[in-house]
Amino acid sequence: MGASMKITEIQLDRLRLDLDPPFAAAWDPVPRRHFDATIVRVRTDKGIVGVGSGDTMDGFAAHEHLFLGQDPLQILRHVRTIETINFYSGRFWPLEVAMWDIIGQVTGQPVATLFGNALQQVRVYASCGELKSPGERAESALALQQQGFRAMKIRIDRNLLDEGVAAVAAARDAVGEDFAIMVDLNQSWRMAGDVEPALDFGSVRRTVERLRELGVFWVEEPLPYSDSDGLKALRAQTGVRIAGGEMLDSVSEVLRYLENDVLDIYQMDVVLAVGMLRARTLGELANLKHRSFTPHTWTNGIGLLANLHVSAGIGGGPYFEYPYDPPGWTPERRDFMLADPIRITPEGTVAVPQRPGIGAVLDEDAINKWRIR
Repeated sequence: MGASMKITEIQLDRLRLDLDPPFAAAWDPVPRRHFDATIVRVRTDKGIVGVGSGDTMDGFAAHEHLFLGQDPLQILRHVRTIETINFYSGRFWPLEVAMWDIIGQVTGQPVATLFGNALQQVRVYASCGELKSPGERAESALALQQQGFRAMKIRIDRNLLDEGVAAVAAARDAVGEDFAIMVDLNQSWRMAGDVEPALDFGSVRRTVERLRELGVFWVEEPLPYSDSDGLKALRAQTGVRIAGGEMLDSVSEVLRYLENDVLDIYQMDVVLAVGMLRARTLGELANLKHRSFTPHTWTNGIGLLANLHVSAGIGGGPYFEYPYDPPGWTPERRDFMLADPIRITPEGTVAVPQRPGIGAVLDEDAINKWRIR
């Protein structure tokens, strides 16, 4: 069946979920009043449909002809095609996710099994998205611990360092020493229109040293991607694990980071940065170099599943990102296009879906309700 399969249609559904109350993401200049998602459905002449999501797919119509009529199982061809498009246009990795979903259905296996089947469940950390006062963050940390989480990530605004460190200290006091706390400085890349300079190396080093005294597990994106020498020096001078790379969208750039031992934890997002196949290879290289791969997952439930299959397939870790910061960010908002939101177990893990493919079951009623017409 696979040899003669052909792509007959690539359907894009653009959705917009209203957010009331708004979500005040720490990296956005204004609170978000809606949450957009593009659902990709790859239809075949055999009746198998693959699903993907995670990036906007803006501009894809100009390149659709490169995939129609082709065999979706020829995955390397499609990965290489998407990489050529990246040079000129947007990143269309959700299309690759849909094709892996087809491959999993054809073989009758979860994609994680095809990628190595190292883990059936992954330990997660609650990736918080809003800036909160020390008291509020302590309260939320305690609530997370009671829900089963064993780790969380706290954002710090580069213009509010003292308040951010105080929030980490309050969370540490609330949950004790046996709970992992990560910190994200969000300094490696910028949202469109944000032209403010990043913190200088000295300020960052002093901040990381303060966080070291609070026993943080890692500090994420403390410096711009261009400052790889600074990232290496920060690791050497503070002894704190440094994480980053979520938006490094060039295989050669990630390889340069790996060859120069820039980071402890590599976080390339499979739907925003390098795709599933390339992330699998780069993640395995990180593991072979005794470094960690734990991808960024802050898109939606389908993007989370795509990253989950790669990470679980190769044995990524030690934690997996689970975007969650109620009441502003919840599984119901993040996964609004899925029939069942992805939830953690009482042990603080997420199980790899055992359905063939990536395991995404769409909520067609929600898609019809929130489709942009």
